[in-house]
Amino acid sequence: MSTPTAPGEALARIRRYDGRLNAFVRVFDTPLGDGAPLGEGERPVFAIKDLFDVTGVPTGGGARVPLSEAPKANAEVVQRLLDAGWQAVGKTQTVELAYGGWGTNRAVGAPWNPWDSKVHRAPGGSSSGSAAAVAAGFVDAALGSDTGGSVRIPAATCGVVGLKAGRGLVSLKGVHPLAPSLDTVGALAKDVATAAHMLAIISGPDGDLAVRGPFDAEAALATNVEGYRLAAVPMEHLGEVDSDIGRLYLAALDRLRRTGVTVQMVRPPKVVDDSFATNGLLMASEGWRIWRERIEAHGKVMDPWIVRRFEVGRDVSDDRLAEAHARRAQDQAQFHAWLAGYDGLVTPTCPVPGPPMDQVDETVSPLSRLTRAANYLDLPGISVPCGLTSEGMPAGLQIVGRPRDEATVVALGAAFEKVSGWNGRAPDLSGFASA
Repeated sequence: MSTPTAPGEALARIRRYDGRLNAFVRVFDTPLGDGAPLGEGERPVFAIKDLFDVTGVPTGGGARVPLSEAPKANAEVVQRLLDAGWQAVGKTQTVELAYGGWGTNRAVGAPWNPWDSKVHRAPGGSSSGSAAAVAAGFVDAALGSDTGGSVRIPAATCGVVGLKAGRGLVSLKGVHPLAPSLDTVGALAKDVATAAHMLAIISGPDGDLAVRGPFDAEAALATNVEGYRLAAVPMEHLGEVDSDIGRLYLAALDRLRRTGVTVQMVRPPKVVDDSFATNGLLMASEGWRIWRERIEAHGKVMDPWIVRRFEVGRDVSDDRLAEAHARRAQDQAQFHAWLAGYDGLVTPTCPVPGPPMDQVDETVSPLSRLTRAANYLDLPGISVPCGLTSEGMPAGLQIVGRPRDEATVVALGAAFEKVSGWNGRAPDLSGFASA
């Protein structure tokens, strides 16, 4: 874990660069948690996706009309980080109601991808501001939520680490839902160790849906992965992939082999491809049932593409939704049995880099094509930076683990990080500086 950022330094960077970068919706001039017992150099600085409640601070949810005007309590994961001595400097932008992978937001605006100050490029979503804030060096880590890739996608497009746990490990209390059967909380960070330590703090039973014991970050980071066996999806079975992304993916597999891991090119079961549509059905159907009244009341001031996505679930009957859940259970059993023969599955995180915003096609979701399966199949996953495209945009390597095996995902991510050649690269923010 790298040396934590001083809160004063974080706030200074935010003031200098975020006016144009737009990662934050709200900055705390006095960081939350500054009364904790740890020393100044021991307290990491973090940001909070604006889908998580903070006491007395509006939860915007990426919308013009806040989801909660004045929450009475911190989200459980926020409180655990504050109790551990971490300091929060602000709340970050999100796609409205967390329903989108590009990072766009026509309701309240979208962050820039920090890797291009000349062209407004997609930062990835829905945890867009959290990824941008980490990439820009504003914070050591940030909280995000992941229903179909919303932690891993922006991590890949912004060149940071994105770690998604399986369900039941991290509390969802105080996190506004998109699809309750798929939602998970995750960590975005500048390195695997910081993400792992954040996960260790926020994990563990909460008296509700989080029923698993705390994650042991130190044990995972100390694991020797030599001899581990990974399945990697061959290029010909990945579908359409940007040529630079494909090149970086194959190079990453070669580097991964240097850690002593065996990488076997294998076409996974068909459910990986099929899960994209079913995961989308679950998101739309569950999301419509949760947010219907809000959409009917405030739809005219919402991002129109978000409204359209939710309306897909309007005509899905309860019987059809129940069938989708039953199919999901069968698909999980089948895939888990197949994955038992490996220590993980490797793919590019996203098949394309973040495009210019004016080229985004909201009718398709290519950035989530390789990430949704982990949510649908309830598997942990991590995205680790693996290089830059010819245009200087980041790419990510995704490692998906077996059920409840976050430890192996972190161990493999940390091992790859050491040989990745990334070496803590960061974007040049000079073009974002305030006059």
